[in-house]
Amino acid sequence: MNAFSTLPLDPQLLSALSALDYNEMTPVQALSLPPMLDQKDVIAQAPTGSGKTAAFGLGIIARLDPALAVVQALVLCPTRELADQV
Repeated sequence: MNAFSTLPLDPQLLSALSALDYNEMTPVQALSLPPMLDQKDVIAQAPTGSGKTAAFGLGIIARLDPALAVVQALVLCPTRELADQV
């Protein structure tokens, strides 16, 4: 079982995922999120619609400190279309 609830995520984030009906990780998420949450670099390649954006987004959100009012992450996209999706 590849449930998001098995990850060491903040309970509020897990609740938000559940509210969005995101319960099970896709294969790319299951392979990439554990090392990301362990502060490891990850390079992933998977087809469109496989959950890559959610994977890196969750990896970023998990490390943000809401008490810091500074830029904590930067996402670069190679095209305007991809930037719109992200």
